[in-house]
Amino acid sequence: MNAMDLPIVVGVDGSEPSLRAVDWAADEAALRGLPLRLVYASLWERYEGDALARDLGKPSEQVRAEDIVVTAARRAHRRRADLKVLTDTLPEEPEYALVRESRTAALLVTGTRGRGGMAEALLGSVSLTVAGHAHCPMVVVRGSHDNAVRPGGRIVVGVGEGAPVRFAFEEARLRGATVEAVRAWRSPARETTDHPLLAGEPARLHEQEAAQALEKALRGIPADVEVHRRVVEGHARTVLADASRDADLLIVGARRRPRHFGLQLGRVAHGVLHHSVCPVAVVPEHDG
Repeated sequence: MNAMDLPIVVGVDGSEPSLRAVDWAADEAALRGLPLRLVYASLWERYEGDALARDLGKPSEQVRAEDIVVTAARRAHRRRADLKVLTDTLPEEPEYALVRESRTAALLVTGTRGRGGMAEALLGSVSLTVAGHAHCPMVVVRGSHDNAVRPGGRIVVGVGEGAPVRFAFEEARLRGATVEAVRAWRSPARETTDHPLLAGEPARLHEQEAAQALEKALRGIPADVEVHRRVVEGHARTVLADASRDADLLIVGARRRPRHFGLQLGRVAHGVLHHSVCPVAVVPEHDG
């Protein structure tokens, strides 16, 4: 499949948060001119009984899965009538299914919570696990926004390496949005001094280094995108969560280390996934 034709993949589970993720992804797919692929990974349903399934002579898992993907597809078509929508049900754990789907996706999208009780906690862990291993950018749709992808607006990017910055400017171009590029900094406690004439020097040095790093990361950015630069003292995850309050999308990076099989998310991405009030894009940054 040509890279330009890769779909936007949404993990659905029948919950309202996952349907809001379908709304967001349908808008994004229409903006990019890409198909939308709705995936339900259903292994955890295999032990549930269902009277309807008995009446239909089908396994309960199959009935539930069909209902979930059909409902999600109808929602996507109501949102964007001309959108090409594909559906699939996969009889496996959602973490593995969605990470594999990310290999052939332009973007992977999930909601934040599941259907309640243990399932709610499970889907929360699924989103975090997938965000830590996805091969393509992943958006977790969260917050109290109506989740519409509108022209214009404000995109916030936490500036570290280059991949999140490139994604931010590509997205801003599609939307005609402005970019707020944020670099957080902190002065280590051991560098403070009791001398009143020297007290501000370590802080100014770290602020200057952060400003230089920000400029380096923004080198070569497209001239047709409006960008605002911010250098802010504080923990990056707190600074970015605060910046999400009036943003349409918050973008952060997640380091990928070859031959490392643990969670590869990082404190910043983990923090904003829990505390952002707008959708969060986690963009993989690959070590060599």
